[in-house]
Amino acid sequence: MKTERIAAIVGVAESDLGKVSNKNVLQLQAQAAKAALDEAGLTKDDVDALFTAGNWTWAPNLMLAEYLGIETKYSDSTNIGGSSFESHVGHAMAGIQAGLFEVALITYGSTNRTSPTRNTYSAPLTGQYEQPYGLPGTVGSYALAAMRHMHQYGTTSEQLAEVAVATRKWATLNERAYKREPIDISDVLNSRMIAEPLHLLDCCLVTDGGGAVVVASKEVAMRTKKRPVWILGHGEAHSHNTITNMPDLTVTSARESGERAFQMAGISRDEIDVAEIYDSFTITVLLTLEALGFCEPGEGGLFVSGQRTAPGGDFPMNTNGGGLSYCHPGMYGIFLLIEAVRQLRQESEARQVNDAKIALVHGTGGVLSSSSTVILGRD
Repeated sequence: MKTERIAAIVGVAESDLGKVSNKNVLQLQAQAAKAALDEAGLTKDDVDALFTAGNWTWAPNLMLAEYLGIETKYSDSTNIGGSSFESHVGHAMAGIQAGLFEVALITYGSTNRTSPTRNTYSAPLTGQYEQPYGLPGTVGSYALAAMRHMHQYGTTSEQLAEVAVATRKWATLNERAYKREPIDISDVLNSRMIAEPLHLLDCCLVTDGGGAVVVASKEVAMRTKKRPVWILGHGEAHSHNTITNMPDLTVTSARESGERAFQMAGISRDEIDVAEIYDSFTITVLLTLEALGFCEPGEGGLFVSGQRTAPGGDFPMNTNGGGLSYCHPGMYGIFLLIEAVRQLRQESEARQVNDAKIALVHGTGGVLSSSSTVILGRD
C-alpha cells in the first residue's frame, strides 16, 4: 500500500561548482539556498526548519541560521557522512507529518578543493587501530572492499571501469560537469593506481560547491511555483564506523535502508525509472546496486556491463555525471537529490530520461558505513 503524500521537494539548486576561490562555505550555502527558495516561490521567512551537515564549524546550524537570517522552530544537524542529506529528507517528512513545521531548508557547502582540510574521519580514537598499519585514508577502505569483491565473486577492473565510463558519458551532456572529456575502459585501466585495485578514474572528484533542497508540506507544495516532487519512501541504516568493523566487506547497510524505502513507497524495483546512486568510487556503485536488490550479490559487475547505466542504456543512473565526473565537494548526497528532482520535472535537457516518473536516490556515508535511501515520484 502506497504511503499518503505528506511532503514534497519544491525547490532545488546548486551554488557555483568546481574550483570556487571567491566564496566560503557559508556563501556557497547561501547562494544555493536563495536559488532553491526562489525556485519554489518562497522566502527565508517561510522556512521554519533548518537542516545541514558538515565539519566546518562546531555547530553548523547555529552559524548558518545566523548567516541566513532564519529563525527556526526545528533544527537538525544529523551527520552520517555523504548520506546525511537523504536522511534529512526523511527526517523532514517525519517532522512535517508530526506537525512540527511546514517548510524545511536543507543545505550543504564545502571548499574542499580550494581549502582542503586534513581528513580526520577515523582519528584520533578508533583510527588508532588502522592508521599505524598504513591504511591510506578513505580510498584504502574502499579498495579493501573492492579487492574482497573481486576475490569472492570474480569482479574485474573492467567491470568497475564501466561505471566510470558511463557516468562520464552523462557528464558530457551536462554543461556544469567538472570533467566532460570522453573516456573509455582503457583510459580508466591506464590511469594511475591510487589504492589497488582502484585507479584514479575509479575515484571521485575533489571540488568546491554547495547545494540546497526545500521540502514542504502538502498544503504548501500545492501553491509553490514548481511542480512538486513527492517523497514516497525513505529508509536509513548504518553498520560501522571504521572499515575494520564492517560486518561484511561486500554487503552494505543499503540492504536495510533500501528495503524500508521500498516498503514505505509501496512500489517494486522494476518501477524505478532513474537511479541516482552515490559514486564516491566505482565499487560503491556495485555494492549499492546489489544491496538495494537490483541484482544478486556478486552480480554488480555484470549488471553494469555493456554500458547499461549510460545514456541509452536500460538502467539510467547518475545522470548528471555523478561524483566521478560532475562534482564531489566532500559530501555528495545533496546533489543526488537535486538531479533526481530535475529528472522528474523533465528539466534535464540533453540528459533527460524519457518520461521519468519515479526516481531512487541513495546516499552512502563514511567508509561504506551509512546508507540512506529516498524514493521520489511526480504526479
